[in-house]
Amino acid sequence: MKRIAIEQPYEDVATALQARGYETKMFNSDEDVKGYDIGVVRAINEGNTQEFDFPVVSMRGMTIEEAVDAVEHKANLMQ
Repeated sequence: MKRIAIEQPYEDVATALQARGYETKMFNSDEDVKGYDIGVVRAINEGNTQEFDFPVVSMRGMTIEEAVDAVEHKANLMQ
C-alpha cells in the first residue's frame, strides 16, 4: 500500500486514510519529507512546488472525504 505524508494538523485525514489501509506519517511544514508516495499539504504555493519528491494534494477548500478521494485517485494513477 502507498505511504502518505500528511502535514499537521490533518490527523483526521490520516485516520481516514489509515482506515482504508494506507500507511501515514504526520509532518510539520518545516520538515524535509522524502521517500513517500503522496503528500497531503495545507496549500501549494509557487515557492514550494519543488519541495517534495512526490505528488501532493492540497487541502485548500477540501473536506476530509474529498482529500481522501484525491489521494486515492493519485494512488490509482501510480499503479
